[in-house]
Amino acid sequence: MTTRTSWRRRFPAALSITVALLLAPALLPQTPALAVTTTANTVPDRVCDYHWKKGTWQLKQLIRCSARRWQVAGGPDKAVAVARCESNLNAKAYNPGGYAGVFQQAVNYWPGRSKTFGFKHRSVFNGRANIIVSIRMAHRYGWSAWGCA
Repeated sequence: MTTRTSWRRRFPAALSITVALLLAPALLPQTPALAVTTTANTVPDRVCDYHWKKGTWQLKQLIRCSARRWQVAGGPDKAVAVARCESNLNAKAYNPGGYAGVFQQAVNYWPGRSKTFGFKHRSVFNGRANIIVSIRMAHRYGWSAWGCA
């Protein structure tokens, strides 16, 4: 067998192996454990994993971590300052004007905001949800929604 004949026989086999290897990931079934992408309106449970119920220090760490993670204007110090001004870092804070939580979210807009920013069906008084939704809002729209900003 000549070199030319050998090459003609090997090339189609090499090409089909290459194509199979390139297409293999697309053909595998995607399970939640294997999926690496997340949608824009979901927040992984392990992002900024601080227990906000354990005290002010943990709450501030959650705010700082979230502000770094979503790169808000003014950074972590600005985020903590806004939360301190709005609610004195109290997750159960309520204003009779219809604002609640650490960042004093408008209660009537909360269901839509929490769904948009990854915490559907969470209370406005849930510190983690209130903080991350507020930080993500500040990242997207700036601090103009808060009077203390």
